Amino acid sequence: MNDQNLPSYLDQSEAVRARFDRINQRETILEVRGLGKRYRSPQGETEALRGIDFSVRRREFVCVIGPSGCGKSTLIRILAGLEDHTSGDVLLDGKPVTGPGQDRGMVFQGYSLFPWLTVKKNVMFGPQMNGRSHDEAERDARTWLELVGLDKFADAYPHQLSGGMRQRVAIARALVNQPRILLMDEPFGALDAQTRSKMQSHLIDIWKNIDVTVLFITHDLDEAIYLADRILVLKAHPGEVQEVIEVSVPRPRSPGQFNSSEFRATKARLEELIHPAPEPLPEDEQAVKPHMIRFTDVHDNVE
Repeated sequence: MNDQNLPSYLDQSEAVRARFDRINQRETILEVRGLGKRYRSPQGETEALRGIDFSVRRREFVCVIGPSGCGKSTLIRILAGLEDHTSGDVLLDGKPVTGPGQDRGMVFQGYSLFPWLTVKKNVMFGPQMNGRSHDEAERDARTWLELVGLDKFADAYPHQLSGGMRQRVAIARALVNQPRILLMDEPFGALDAQTRSKMQSHLIDIWKNIDVTVLFITHDLDEAIYLADRILVLKAHPGEVQEVIEVSVPRPRSPGQFNSSEFRATKARLEELIHPAPEPLPEDEQAVKPHMIRFTDVHDNVE
């Protein structure tokens, strides 16, 4: 990552700058102000999130990354209305988020499908709960299953599908209510590398073709850069906004861009933020070395 020819991650082509100018002209969908979260237990109080401030504009794709324990999943559960916050405000279209609502779709890392329902009936569940008739819900379900490429599997059950297919059903189920924002909590984390790559491409295609804003939690730096317009970087203990990065990799995106100078420069900056160089140990600690016990023949070296 020490390539001197890499541009700054802030360097942007005219086309990329024009894209961000267009994004910044759109209305704000989601606004988070001074968000904080504290947990109380018999052992004491833990601060999970502190002073989180950011906003997301319509049809923007924002990824959230950070080290383990930074509160990424806590943040998205608060945005979904599945968990309360202890301070600050969460506003969707200017209205406070006080609980779950059909204006937000949620996709979890687990597939969270009803195993006793067919694919079609899984997708129909939300519209029917919101008062749609059976025929209307079925029509909507078929439309969204066609969008995610699973209309031929409408009558299959979740256990008959691959992991990637099940997650596509979960995405269709989240989108069928036409939410203003799609919240995704590491949705591809349990998939193998090849399936994960395909799902990333599927998601970009879906996002391009419908009017939805996406906020996507991930721990994978490559995934964040490949998908996002902006990346929100959190630091841990407690979770705070460390930096917001505008991704300078041009759209449309393709896996071939993983080796581009823009991609590598952005990844280098993310690694600096998430994995900073350790501070040197005090002199009295530098001399202390762990006592190593060898369990193999001393002549049988591997280096």
